[in-house]
Amino acid sequence: MNVKLEFILRDIAGDLLLVPAGKAALDLNGMLTLNEVGAEIWKRLPEAEDEEALVQALLQEYEVEEEVLRADVKEFLDSLRQLGIL
Repeated sequence: MNVKLEFILRDIAGDLLLVPAGKAALDLNGMLTLNEVGAEIWKRLPEAEDEEALVQALLQEYEVEEEVLRADVKEFLDSLRQLGIL
């Protein structure tokens, strides 16, 4: 999947944050806080062909109901799209 803006994932005092870098720092004001699954999705975005590939990879990593995971991945990706990140 194509990430349009540059971010750096950081663990700061136990909080997982996406910190904008480069052009993203100019376009967005602030950082994004992620939970563990959101951070894992973020890490896998560059390699994933599509949303389905993300879901399948995460199903192998986490014990979760597939429907719940699908909804969470869709919500996360929709949020990134709204911000112009994806």
